[in-house]
Amino acid sequence: MQRASTLFSADQRQKIQETVAQAEANTSCEIVPVVATASGRYDRAEDILGLWLATIAAVLVWTLYPRSAEDPGDWAGTSLDWGLLALVVSIVVAFLVGAMLGSQIGWLRRLFTPSNQMKDEVASQARQVFFDRRVHHTSGATGLLIYVSLFEHTAAVLADQEVLEKLGQPALDELCQQLTEGLHQGHPTEAMCGVIESAGQQLAGVLPRTDDDTNELPDALVLMD
Repeated sequence: MQRASTLFSADQRQKIQETVAQAEANTSCEIVPVVATASGRYDRAEDILGLWLATIAAVLVWTLYPRSAEDPGDWAGTSLDWGLLALVVSIVVAFLVGAMLGSQIGWLRRLFTPSNQMKDEVASQARQVFFDRRVHHTSGATGLLIYVSLFEHTAAVLADQEVLEKLGQPALDELCQQLTEGLHQGHPTEAMCGVIESAGQQLAGVLPRTDDDTNELPDALVLMD
């Protein structure tokens, strides 16, 4: 699974930081780009995959493992105690293997995780980051969060009250759409820089930078593993 900390090179992170600085040079808005490895735990996928493998293992052991023969004179079979032990061990091992695969392989986790759950987790985590990173705490209520969650292949653009009033939700939705289209093409750095530039151009018209404006939040790309 792709991790946020390894997605960008040092030069790419520097490019995004410079793009934020350039965009904020013409607006009082504070732009915060964030890329997260995942927005949720999604342990349901681990449980489901573990149960499936455990069930398959139980069926195979029950079918293939030799058991005591009905003929009392035949000693080819194995005692019931050993067969039961093999059954229990196979179920436990298969469940642990399934849980491990579900936790490590991204496409398996997505396969067993409802899309609505992933969207809800991304929205919830984006709101949490919005507050944790103090995007909501600028002096003019002009914070803008650009959030990307890699595992879910989902992005979100959240704005504080002043930006929302001046720019409008439809404009934020268009920025989010621009970002997701760029990410879908497989160019995360260009996608992030492009949406930051677009946001800066739009915000410069409705929230121009003032002479006493200060940079309240860091310009650097935030990476969350």
